[in-house]
Amino acid sequence: MKLRFLFFFLTLTFSPLVSTEANPYAVAHLRRQYQQAAASKEAGEKFHKLMAAYSQQDAVVLAYKAAAEAIRARDASMFNKLSYVQNASRQFDQAVKLDADNAEIRFLRLSVESNLPGFLGLSQHVEEDRQFLLTTLLRHPQSGLDAESFSLVRSFMVERGHVTGPDAEKLTRL
Repeated sequence: MKLRFLFFFLTLTFSPLVSTEANPYAVAHLRRQYQQAAASKEAGEKFHKLMAAYSQQDAVVLAYKAAAEAIRARDASMFNKLSYVQNASRQFDQAVKLDADNAEIRFLRLSVESNLPGFLGLSQHVEEDRQFLLTTLLRHPQSGLDAESFSLVRSFMVERGHVTGPDAEKLTRL
């Protein structure tokens, strides 16, 4: 009986570690990878390699795949930058088509498009995504975002100036 209890306890204790290792495309894992990739070229290469191997059709994971492509553009030679950004744009379109009401997908697209030079003509969703995210965040905790993604999106929106004045104050209070 004690052995069975010990096995049960160990299974519960270590199952989150195993599930993340078994599924490198778990959204919580991808969030961390994305944040690291945004800050480091080496992490960006690692993230791109992971995401390039993804071949399923989960909308959120496809959005992270698009973000990895955009990060690859940041670190690429001038010759390759545009093709990576165009690939990212197509992948974001596919992800949004699969789940247009997903705030995490819209956040990823906004975080990429808002950093692109305007002359590329690939930032056409910035205002739409900004407004979608503001509306979603203001509904929190009924926003559909978990605490981690809510905090991440809210910080991005306020700190990057995507919301100002009264809207920024409301978000800060949430």
